[in-house]
Amino acid sequence: MKTKIFRISFLMMSVLAMVASASAQRRIDRGERRELRADRHEIRADTRESRGDRREIRQDVIERGADLRELRQDRREGAPLAELRADRREIRADTRDILGDRREFRGDLRDRRSDVRDLRRDRRDARRD
Repeated sequence: MKTKIFRISFLMMSVLAMVASASAQRRIDRGERRELRADRHEIRADTRESRGDRREIRQDVIERGADLRELRQDRREGAPLAELRADRREIRADTRDILGDRREFRGDLRDRRSDVRDLRRDRRDARRD
């Protein structure tokens, strides 16, 4: 009998503790929740865009490698100097473009990380208020 009463009281205490902790959590007001949701959507869009940029950069690097192989092959076959010069110029321009894209990509990643950090801080502050 004592164990049955103890079990029932323990169950009631645990349910009461869960209800109390759930009610103690502060709710985030509607406007703040909307802002947080918009921030999350913006971060997701930035993530998708970053993945696309990464794929484009990778494809550009592959194409540049193919151009380099083609240049070496043309050099071995004795292609005209004007053509080799134009190919080298094109490869140099592609290299500059890739480096610029990577620099821009790193900046975008840095911005996204700061956006995520801000979102977490805003969410934490909204729960606290």
